[in-house]
Amino acid sequence: MTRKEIFNQIQSKKSYLCVGLDTDFSRIPKHLLKYDDPVFEFNKQIIDATKDLCVAYKPNVAFYEVQGSKGWVSLEKTMQYIPEEHFTIADAKRGDIGNTSRMYAKAFFEKLNFDSVTVAPYMGIDSVQPFLEFENKWVILLALTSNKGSNDFQFAKQDSEAPLYEKVMRTAQSWGTPDQLMFVVGATHPEKFEEIRRIAPDNFLLVPGVGAQGGDLEKLSAFGLNDVCGLLVNSSRGIIFASEGEDFAEQARASALKLQQGMERILNDVLV
Repeated sequence: MTRKEIFNQIQSKKSYLCVGLDTDFSRIPKHLLKYDDPVFEFNKQIIDATKDLCVAYKPNVAFYEVQGSKGWVSLEKTMQYIPEEHFTIADAKRGDIGNTSRMYAKAFFEKLNFDSVTVAPYMGIDSVQPFLEFENKWVILLALTSNKGSNDFQFAKQDSEAPLYEKVMRTAQSWGTPDQLMFVVGATHPEKFEEIRRIAPDNFLLVPGVGAQGGDLEKLSAFGLNDVCGLLVNSSRGIIFASEGEDFAEQARASALKLQQGMERILNDVLV
């Protein structure tokens, strides 16, 4: 999917919402357990309830891998069910030596047909480059994550007195263009978005941490938006587990709609 196609969908839906399909089997409503594939049935109903409100879906592959081969089948079926118009993100956080990364890239881009994959930058350019060799596919590089442990390394000062996450973002921009490279920047660091936009003015940012982790949509959007929106704001548990009862899909839609309406108000003030 191209940058223009992503932006067209944002404009059409007045939304930059990404729904995270972190489908924890232990939290699936009990009435779905009668299905042969409860994980897929759950995802199917979530997608049906939210597809007009979001521009992207982000399955976290750990929740599928934990189910073994059956989970992989659920993931494949979910990918086939997501409408073609939506941007798809394999939240896999891969990153290894070149030949291994190449196999990861082929798995997610060729076998599962994801539009993008999250990649860890710690091993450097040769671990990331194989993912950048696929046309109209995206690398979403971990930069400043939303978890508490982000303080352990990502804010560590380098010789230049710039924190590590800044070095990652500056260095990685020589590896790929804004048409193929995004960065993960957590919503729990809203005070950093103005600075991050100076470092990476044109790249899309995948922003986790809105919803269950408490990120503030208004604050991060105030400094994070660029002239093509440039944000994909993810909510996972706050949407898909808004209810764990038989009304789970209805409540998921209500949670997604609340975020989409907030995004529409923001976009109306910023984008023509």
